[in-house]
Amino acid sequence: MTAPAILVVGAGDATGGAIARRFAREGFTACVTRRTEDALTPLVERIREEGGQARGFGCDARDEDQMQALVDTIETEVGPLEVVVFNIGANVHFPIRETTARVYRKVWEMAAFAGFLTGREAARVMVPRGRGTILFTGATASLRGGRGFAAFAGAKFALRALAQSLARELGPEGIHVAHPIIDGAIDTAFIRDNFPQRYALKDQDGILDPEHIADAYWMLHQQPRDTWTHELDLRPWMENF
Repeated sequence: MTAPAILVVGAGDATGGAIARRFAREGFTACVTRRTEDALTPLVERIREEGGQARGFGCDARDEDQMQALVDTIETEVGPLEVVVFNIGANVHFPIRETTARVYRKVWEMAAFAGFLTGREAARVMVPRGRGTILFTGATASLRGGRGFAAFAGAKFALRALAQSLARELGPEGIHVAHPIIDGAIDTAFIRDNFPQRYALKDQDGILDPEHIADAYWMLHQQPRDTWTHELDLRPWMENF
């Protein structure tokens, strides 16, 4: 019997990788993407060392042809796509007078347009089967625009609207669409190196553990359809909101 597949678009070293590993432990073949395939080698090797199955794909999620080809390849060579996770971050901070048109457009393409392509291609193969889970990773900026985050918040607002639209359209077709909001700093090398005071809160459970985020994504996929969650927020106990 062919194992089901999960596609994680934007499988970095923290959240995306943890989600891929979590689903691989449950018997999924983890299909992970970044713009360069070589960057995925450590994650793919780790999943295999842990006893799971994984394949890495170099793919620009902003490119329609590449996304179509990616989904077709997984369906043909790997297995049926049961779960698709869109996890591209694109978090940038620029005062509005320093936000160029190129920056704004690039952030929108990465965090919003790529999400549209991912969701559409997931729906294309899931709807005929009448089942599947599509998860869009949100952020604090999905709910409120912060100073210096005009580009990022604009894109994340758009992604949230996309998730809501897909949930209403695809839910009756048997597809669970959810939008987890990550409201807080995540245990990553970026936070460790650039925000050491914030990172010091790790010992007090003051930043999010990617493994715990992954557990929440697995929970969403496991939900029976009479109690589907569309949106939930994940934040450390000490985070202001």
